[in-house]
This record gives sequence, C-alpha cells and structure tokens, in this order.
Amino acid sequence: MPRLAWSLYAYQLIEPDEQLDLFACREVRLHLVARQLELGGFADRTLCGGLLPAKPRWRELAKPLLRDKRLCPGCRATFDAQRRGDRPFWPGC
Repeated sequence: MPRLAWSLYAYQLIEPDEQLDLFACREVRLHLVARQLELGGFADRTLCGGLLPAKPRWRELAKPLLRDKRLCPGCRATFDAQRRGDRPFWPGC
C-alpha cells in the first residue's frame, strides 16, 4: 500500500512568473506540486491537475502560504484531502 504524503515537506509551491505560461494555468495563482512523484501518476501536473509551467519558479511550502489568497482552490482541496488520507479526483485548473 503506498504511503500518502501529508507533511508540508512533501510538497513544493510554484510561484507565478511575470509572464504566464500558455499551457499551464492562465491565472495568477500559487500551485502545489508533490515533491516525490508517484509511479503511474502525472509527473508534469500540479495537485489540481494543471500542467506545470515551462520554467517553474519553485519555493518551499510554509504553513503561512496555505492561507495565501492566490493559492489555487483545487490544489488546496487536494492537499487537504491527502492530509486526511483521501485520494481525490483532479478537477483541473
């Protein structure tokens, strides 16, 4: 049985760039990405299922950032579900 990640260290944050990526989320949002990729999962996706930008600007996830208004609601919902031990469906960005 795979171990579900629930600590803040298991995630990284992607900060929006001054030029938004055309293939990733087109809104100025902070997205969460699992630090350790799972086999059979999508390696190029955020927690909400959106594509990673071409040149993501990575940042360590800290607890205060979870209250940031720019945090993607889909990433936040997936993060909360994983913390509870659930495996939610990716709604997309």
